Amino acid sequence: MSASDDLRVLHSLADLAALVERHQGLYVRWSRGPQTDLGATSSTDELTGVRMPGLSANPLDVEEWWQDRSVELWVARRLYDYAHLPHDKGPGVRPWVLRGRERGRGPDNEPLVVDVEPMCWIDAGVIEEARAAVLRQEAQWGTLRRSGG
Repeated sequence: MSASDDLRVLHSLADLAALVERHQGLYVRWSRGPQTDLGATSSTDELTGVRMPGLSANPLDVEEWWQDRSVELWVARRLYDYAHLPHDKGPGVRPWVLRGRERGRGPDNEPLVVDVEPMCWIDAGVIEEARAAVLRQEAQWGTLRRSGG
């Protein structure tokens, strides 16, 4: 594994969709990046403090049931669902794409990924594009943000 802040940056939803169409086994991770994450190669359950056997990430592979629908809309939704994380987790948290192998599942049923290969950063403008794509849909949809109450 090589941790590099010199990763290329994707600047459009179309570029991310094209990457997902070319490669399987891609995930998006919201964190301070490979430099921070690859040393430990594990995430911690925030509720209990338990170390998990891999990095918590969200899959980008298009599911078969999606059929011939837009890959751009697929990845837009995958990004939109977690777009609150930079706000919740603090400065420096941003999305990046990695390739890896699923080792297990975390408490929110998220994949825990090992053998991580950093692929690229996702520019903040792509998140705005994703937000706009989701908001153009007929049904209203909110992020997976949780609130206590």
